[in-house]
Formats: sequence, structure tokens, C-alpha cells
Amino acid sequence: MSLAERLNEDMKQAMRDGNKFRLSTIRMVRAAIKNQEIELRRPLEDNDTLNILSRELKQRRDSLEDFARGGREDLVSNVKAEIEIITEYLPQQLNEEEVKAIVLQTMQETGASSKADLGKLMGALMPKVKGIADGKLVNAIVQQSLQ
Repeated sequence: MSLAERLNEDMKQAMRDGNKFRLSTIRMVRAAIKNQEIELRRPLEDNDTLNILSRELKQRRDSLEDFARGGREDLVSNVKAEIEIITEYLPQQLNEEEVKAIVLQTMQETGASSKADLGKLMGALMPKVKGIADGKLVNAIVQQSLQ
């Protein structure tokens, strides 16, 4: 079952269960997918759908930080719940230790050793961790490793 089909089935189940919050979250994600399909004028593959899910998750995480700074606890709890729902559709995320191992391996492969090699290292690293690691975490570990 493709990711789009799974989203569709989960949306139907949320309707049957009367879970309005889950339903609205899945509908927002499906709308983003549909907009991308319209823009590209073709059906999306699972990889494209994962990119959209990652983008939606990043937007929610950014919003979460803003709402927390603004003291909007009502919105913080809603965004956290949306993040949990979206995360269900993404592959298991790497933890910090796993990301460090991949960064160190890629540093050895590329010969990166200083901040001047940052672009070369990130160019080789990001395809390896795309969709399975948070970009901010990867960036922080790379900055730390290049010091």
C-alpha cells in the first residue's frame, strides 16, 4: 500500500471513528500532497510524498517553537498532536548517536576536516539522511564535528 493510499484509508477510519482532530490533520497533509500533484501535473510517488510530510513536520516544529515563545499553550498542545500524527507516516527517525556515526563516516569519505569543507560535507551527507534525520540535528552535529 502506498503512502497516499494509507493516508486515504486512515482518513476514512478517522471519519468512522469521529476523530475530528486526526481527520483535519490528515486532510491538511492530503491537501498539501494534492497541491504538489497539481503543480507537477503528475501523481506523486512515495518519495515525493515523504518530502511533503517532512516539510509539513518541519513547519509544525517551527510553529511549535513560535507558539511556545509566545506563551500560547493552547496552540502548543494542538501542534504537538499534529506532529505525532504526521510522524506516524514518516520512517523511523535516527537518534543523535546514529547521526554522529553517519557524519563521521561521511567526513572520512569526503576528507572534510574544517569549516571550509562544510558545503562538500553537507552535499554528501544530506542524501544519506534525507527523511530519516532532522536537518537541524544534522547541522548541529556537523558544526560540532568540524571544530
